[in-house]
Amino acid sequence: MTVESTAARSTARRSGTGGKRATQAAPGGDAANGRAEAGEATAAGTPRKTAAKASAKASAKAPAKKAAGSTAKTSSGSTPKTGSKTASKTPSKTASKAAAKNGSKAASRGAASSTAKNGSKTPAKRSTKAQATSSRAAAARPARAHGSARRTDGPAAEPELVQLLTPEGERVTHPEYDVDLSAQELQGLYRDMALTRRFDAEATALQRQGELGLWASLLGQEAAQIGSGRALRPDDYVFPTYREHGVAWCRDVDPTMLLGMFRGVNHGGWDPNSNNFHLYTIVIGSQVLHAAGYAMGVAKDGADSAVIAYFGDGASSQGDVAEAFTFAAVYNAPVVFFCQNNQWAISEPTERQSRVPIYQRAQGFGFPGVRVDGNDVLACLAVTKAAVERARAGEGPMLIEAFTYRMGAHTTSDDPTRYRADEERAAWEAKDPLQRLRTYLESEQLADSAFFASIEEESEEMGRHVRDAIRTMPDPDTMAMFENVYADGHALVDEERAQFAAYQASFATESESVSAAGEGK
Repeated sequence: MTVESTAARSTARRSGTGGKRATQAAPGGDAANGRAEAGEATAAGTPRKTAAKASAKASAKAPAKKAAGSTAKTSSGSTPKTGSKTASKTPSKTASKAAAKNGSKAASRGAASSTAKNGSKTPAKRSTKAQATSSRAAAARPARAHGSARRTDGPAAEPELVQLLTPEGERVTHPEYDVDLSAQELQGLYRDMALTRRFDAEATALQRQGELGLWASLLGQEAAQIGSGRALRPDDYVFPTYREHGVAWCRDVDPTMLLGMFRGVNHGGWDPNSNNFHLYTIVIGSQVLHAAGYAMGVAKDGADSAVIAYFGDGASSQGDVAEAFTFAAVYNAPVVFFCQNNQWAISEPTERQSRVPIYQRAQGFGFPGVRVDGNDVLACLAVTKAAVERARAGEGPMLIEAFTYRMGAHTTSDDPTRYRADEERAAWEAKDPLQRLRTYLESEQLADSAFFASIEEESEEMGRHVRDAIRTMPDPDTMAMFENVYADGHALVDEERAQFAAYQASFATESESVSAAGEGK
């Protein structure tokens, strides 16, 4: 570390232009600045107080250029008022030239005197004003939205999305990811998305009618789920959150099974091992740890299957996700982390949770990450397929950020109009995943009107099936909650079961007593 760099950072801290961000960006990092602030010797070996006194004496005798240079080279001396901004950003030589050019001899002597007088404790008045002005400007600056394809407010441009189908329905190519699908396969993807959307809409309507306690809609995220779901093999294992209705469809889970939990009659209703699709997880982010652990077991078993964990942008802020990343990286686990970044963790936008795009976090854990257009079913299919094949080949984990948008509410208990603008939703409606694929199918004559009519008819039939299933769903056995708590049973659970059975029986006894009393009258 040079004397000049130490002085520049010390000046930046006093003038308000430095701080934590500048410290992290400066050569030497926090450790170097920590030593300087603790009062250690400068790079030249001179203690702080001695250096300050020497600077003051030299400044009183030296010409303007030397006085300015001495100020810049002192590790703790205050920057002259006329050169505070320059000194905080440039090395000592540049600061010296600027001070010599802009200040007269009298000004230089005054600056040197101010340096000697103030020392390293009192900042210059102009620095305080500059700091206040900078703070006001920062507060007035609009927050950056991750929705843009490239960053425009920082030094580094944000990489573009992996995209194979534009919002206008035009087929494009990508140098690393691509798929070659037949007309029948493309029609299948459209059917999957259309039926999933219809099921989701029917479930939302049922909740509004009081048939479900809650529902988490996937509206707008069909491409991310169907594309990634269709990239998996039957022997791959899926760990979902509570919104992966499209992935469940791809894993052949009966859609009506998803409704039981939200109706409160079961804890899922399906056997996870029969479809390699784990039960829905309400606890935010915990399933990512489960996926990492399961993948570690797969590797130890010597299997060539892959594991995929779904989570949202809000869950990416959870410690469980970071721990899962750590374990997966260290053990080279065959797991794909699939983040559906729908840009809103309930009412919090992504830019309030992450300083960088989510996929870039993978770099810190030692495995690759990629951002894909989450409204492009072809791109999601291609990227996920490459990721799971990479995992099966023993190359370890990978993070996929599917950049999409939640068109509806977080759940049916949420009101998104209170925290986001209608214009934002309208802009994303133009990127609708179903419409762009339909446009492509029609323009390339890969599907005709009869095909789309058949999908509409099938969607109506699904709606009727879901309505009938939910209204005929039996009430749960009240004693079932004591089952499967422990694999081999437990004395305390047995005691609690008996107490609850007696409590339930008391209602029947009271009812019979009331009935008998009525008959006696």
